[in-house]
Amino acid sequence: MNIATIIGLVGVFAMTVMAIYTSGGSILTYLDFPSFLMTVVGSYLALFTFSSIPVAVGIWKTMGLAMSLRTYNTKGIIVKLQSFSEKARREGLLSLDEELEDLDDEFLRKGMRLVVDGTDGAIIRDLLENELSQMQGRHADKIGVVNMWGTLAPGLGMLGTVVGLIAMLQNLADKSALGPNMAVALITTLYGAMIANLICIPISGKLKSYDAAETQLRELEIEGILSIQAGDNPRMLASKLLSYLDPKSREDIEREIGKE
Repeated sequence: MNIATIIGLVGVFAMTVMAIYTSGGSILTYLDFPSFLMTVVGSYLALFTFSSIPVAVGIWKTMGLAMSLRTYNTKGIIVKLQSFSEKARREGLLSLDEELEDLDDEFLRKGMRLVVDGTDGAIIRDLLENELSQMQGRHADKIGVVNMWGTLAPGLGMLGTVVGLIAMLQNLADKSALGPNMAVALITTLYGAMIANLICIPISGKLKSYDAAETQLRELEIEGILSIQAGDNPRMLASKLLSYLDPKSREDIEREIGKE
């Protein structure tokens, strides 16, 4: 469970409710079913036009990923690759075959399998970079749908406001209803802004950070796999891999590797 996401979502809605009550309003004033239909349901249904049924339905699962904590054992990967490099230099690449079945990382296992099978380095790079590119494309498609909802919701909110204003203008004779009708008309804009700024934009940003972290890990693994295939010195391999990390993480991992 990603505590930061929970704190952000719960906190921002709590502050919105608190602002309503401290300003002398009531939460019931801001609940309007027609506005909900126009803005929330309407903008979601527009996603079916933008994409496909599986993608539009799957947006809930995609947004749910922001609630999970995505961590990658970068230190363990670097240590494992350095260990592979040392063993390959001592006993040959074929000696790594028995260790590959224990790898939980499918991407790393596939790359190392190509190395053990004697595949040319250029071919290994092409295959792994293509797989990385496909992964990034899948992530971009899913994040794009979340971003699109954040784009559509304010537009549908404005459309709902126009609809409400038209209905209000048709009943100008009843001046006592102008204020309440105007308030209801503006609620659709509020709903659209909340969907975009409190939900879709923050969640898509979180998903982009997940994509960036996984991309960095895969690039690191590709570099390590090709280094082993080329027969590089284990220390040189470690230096290459550590260059992918920020200085603080690099120091921590160097310290841990030094202990081992």
